[in-house]
Amino acid sequence: MTYLIRDAVEADLAGIRDIYNDAVLNTTAIWNEQAVDLANRKAWFDARQTQGYPILVVVDAADGVLGYASFGDWRPFDGFRHTVEHSVYVRADQRGNGLGPLLMQALIERARACDKHMMVAAIESGNAASVHLHERLGFAVTGQMAQVGTKFGRWLDLTFMQLNLSPDAPAPHQE
Repeated sequence: MTYLIRDAVEADLAGIRDIYNDAVLNTTAIWNEQAVDLANRKAWFDARQTQGYPILVVVDAADGVLGYASFGDWRPFDGFRHTVEHSVYVRADQRGNGLGPLLMQALIERARACDKHMMVAAIESGNAASVHLHERLGFAVTGQMAQVGTKFGRWLDLTFMQLNLSPDAPAPHQE
């Protein structure tokens, strides 16, 4: 099958919402418990656009959204402006087809193009497939936090991973 990765447009938001809601309702990948509507995804889309951050989609030949990825500020303080946290989600019926790595590689390149230095992943510790994917892409585990979340009536642990996007870059001078 042929796939295309491109920047998301408003017409993709229903597909993005459906993937997001499936993750909310059926997985521990997103620690929210309530499905969202199109207005919620539009507000998220607009915020990313305002920040200059990408939302990438992988689509099939019929332009159906099979997955999406994005990044945003990791923490809202000036000193963290070179670090982003990312998200990547693939439609349930498309998982295992290699779309996650394709989206992640494209997103990493976009982060480098935005002059970001570090990319952070926060992954539910039981999600071995996601941890493994990140390790294959060069991310390293940097910490684990036990029982910091809850969903489906159980405590969830969080694994932090990070990828240095510019390992040889000197720290920026303060202006």
